[in-house]
Amino acid sequence: MLKDTTDFLNGKTEYTLGLFRFFMEQLAEIGEVKLRTTKSMIAIESKSTFAYITQLGKNFVHVVIPFDQAYEDNLCFTKIAQVPGTSQFNHHLRIYFEEDINEEVKSFLRLAIKQNTSP
Repeated sequence: MLKDTTDFLNGKTEYTLGLFRFFMEQLAEIGEVKLRTTKSMIAIESKSTFAYITQLGKNFVHVVIPFDQAYEDNLCFTKIAQVPGTSQFNHHLRIYFEEDINEEVKSFLRLAIKQNTSP
């Protein structure tokens, strides 16, 4: 088990680390979030987990946001896939530039937080 995000981020390019920091700043503007690291990803949580950072490449950050339905009408997700045997749809977001975290992305992040904190 990883101790914190430092272990997960070790060895990543400065460009990717900058994207990661910017993404975290944008999330902090939406609401209070915390990170929980696992061996293969970083879970992003508010009251519960609402997104996952699954990959930090040389020049991108890959985020997966699970929803209970597919939101096909968008310009931000590179892939939407139903998890076999469930009603969960994983929405894949690949961030290459700070501008990729636009209002559309923020609206989906707000929706994910809301859906995962509703009673």
